[in-house]
Amino acid sequence: EVQLVESGGGLVQAGESLRLSCTASGFTFENYAIGWFRQAPGLEREGVSCISRSDGRRYYADSVKGRSSVSSDNAKNTVYLQINLLKPEDTGTYYCAIIDSDYPLCSWSTLAFGSWGQGTQVTVSS
Repeated sequence: EVQLVESGGGLVQAGESLRLSCTASGFTFENYAIGWFRQAPGLEREGVSCISRSDGRRYYADSVKGRSSVSSDNAKNTVYLQINLLKPEDTGTYYCAIIDSDYPLCSWSTLAFGSWGQGTQVTVSS
């Protein structure tokens, strides 16, 4: 069974940075696409970033492009999302999710992802 555990969230001030971690277990961390999504109260879950080991590509939503970076440490089965210059509108619960298939490619659709973590809360104060 695939399991994902997020960590690294917290309460920060606007302008600061956070690095979120997503550690996976229960599958061979060789071929995957892992996406980061966030959800603010009352709003739909939205894609923030995605990394695919299949094609080596990384994707960022316009809202975080230029101030965020997604990376992976395959030896630790972990994907990271660093967001700099945090804004109050970055507040929300951040989830990682995985597409685990023969040739997984990134997607912005939550329906494409089969397993999700429990989320980590990020709160940015102004």
